[in-house]
Amino acid sequence: MKLFREAIIILGIYLLGEFISEVLSLPVPGNILGMIILLFLLCTKIIKLEQINTISNFLLDHLAFFFIPAGVGLMTSVDIIKDSWLKLIVVCIATTIIIISSTGLIVQYITRKNNKRGENLEHINK
Repeated sequence: MKLFREAIIILGIYLLGEFISEVLSLPVPGNILGMIILLFLLCTKIIKLEQINTISNFLLDHLAFFFIPAGVGLMTSVDIIKDSWLKLIVVCIATTIIIISSTGLIVQYITRKNNKRGENLEHINK
């Protein structure tokens, strides 16, 4: 029953995002709006993580399953991809390098900032 209740919460937020996107004719897809709404609800503690933890872990554990439709879509578009495969590979490699680099730099920055904050707290406590 807990899994069903958590799934209803996630589905309700998704449907709310779809409804808002459709009614306001926004260029943002409803599923993205649903994720933003869920983030807001989690940050404001209106929904607690424990209320959706089980279904979230289930969905994350089976994430690869959700990529099957995209893979099939790529297979049906081979004729289009065939003409620009080199460009696609270059873009994929470039964006991967950018994402990995920026993530590493952000993690280093936050780690240094947290270490300095910890050192400052140690000096204050002495």
